[in-house]
This record gives sequence, structure tokens and C-alpha cells, in this order.
Amino acid sequence: MSTGKVLLGLLAGIATGATLGILFAPDKGSTTRRKITQKGEDYVEELEDKFNDMVKGISRKFDAMKGEVSHMAENGRAKVDHVLDEVSAAAKGNNVR
Repeated sequence: MSTGKVLLGLLAGIATGATLGILFAPDKGSTTRRKITQKGEDYVEELEDKFNDMVKGISRKFDAMKGEVSHMAENGRAKVDHVLDEVSAAAKGNNVR
């Protein structure tokens, strides 16, 4: 099972449990609705924070990968230039004879 599904299931379970706990509490209806609204807002904020953390992590990995690919491309280009220089030198050496 993926981590995202586990996290989503866990958060859904927590939200359901908290909502049921509030609904069965002996408070007035208006107080209960206010508590439910507050809990919902708290969960939304928590999910936004987790989502933002996930996006930041993905961005960091992407930037690291981009730097690595750029470095590999530079090294590859240097190797190609070196081989071309060797081929050019060999071709000139064959023409001298």
C-alpha cells in the first residue's frame, strides 16, 4: 500500500473519530457545530502543511537531479570533444605521410 493511501486513511479515521466524539458530547448544537467547524479547519491546515512539505521535497529532489543531469551532460560533451580531437589528430597524422 502506498504511503499516500495510508496517510489519507489515517487522516480520514482521525477525522471520523473526532467528529463522532464531538457529536456524542453533551453540548448545545451551536457549540457542537462550532467545534466541528474548527476541527475541519485544523485538518485542512494540517493537510496543506503536509502537502507543501511534500512539494518542497519533490522540488529539492528535482533540483538535485537537474544538477546531476547537467553535470553528466557536461562530462559527456567533454568526452565527445576529446574523442573528436583525437580523431582529427589521427586524420592529420595519416595525411602527413
